[in-house]
Amino acid sequence: MFRLSLLFVVISAVAVFGGTLPAEYLEWEGRIVGGSNANAGQFPYQVSLRSSGNAHFCGASVINNRYVLSAAHCTVGRTTANTRVVVGTHLLNSGGVAHNTARIVNHGSYNSNTLANDVSLVQTSTTITMNNLVATIPLGSSTINTATNAVASGWGQLGANVGIPNNLQFLTTNIISLADCRSRHSSANAARVFDNTICTLNPSGQGMCMGDSGGPLVHGGNQQGIVSWGIPCGTAAPDVFARVSSHRTWILNNAV
Repeated sequence: MFRLSLLFVVISAVAVFGGTLPAEYLEWEGRIVGGSNANAGQFPYQVSLRSSGNAHFCGASVINNRYVLSAAHCTVGRTTANTRVVVGTHLLNSGGVAHNTARIVNHGSYNSNTLANDVSLVQTSTTITMNNLVATIPLGSSTINTATNAVASGWGQLGANVGIPNNLQFLTTNIISLADCRSRHSSANAARVFDNTICTLNPSGQGMCMGDSGGPLVHGGNQQGIVSWGIPCGTAAPDVFARVSSHRTWILNNAV
């Protein structure tokens, strides 16, 4: 099976309340390890995508007052009735404003086997009100090859066998070249580092972990990536994101 043979993690979005792990939330997710607690309003574009039962399953970002940006592998197969958009909180168990979903738009060229074009949009049923806790994040428009001090954020697990945090986490990370990214992965995994992806690298003990898929990678005040896949939980292998600048036209054409 592709997901297992490539050592990609089959993970879940742990239910926020009660610590249970419903089978319906078993997903292939990215996650954050070795991050820091975010403060209220520090990442006003951060979104928690949740089930109708209030279980966090993926991240997303606010891009206008009716749409949030996420990963297709988070939203393929989901219904609008079982997808809620929670904005304006850095805590999973309190605060924020929950919006029902009117529409889910998955990239037409998304490939579930390779995670190519791992991009989706979720339209809210009601207008997202902007304030000091809720704000849009501009979309990156130019290709970044390498950079330092990019920031990823999300509610992913704190380790492979550790639960998800209540407090939003963030991690400062480095964007590396696609050539470097491919060289650090197995040949099978490297083949899935496409030109329209972007990679980050951290020392062992830091990186993406369960529950962060769909969340934002930001550099220079713009969103540059969408959490897509990685080798599990801060093992010093590159994490891979859908590159926002490559998908910017699709995003803008569909988030209307």
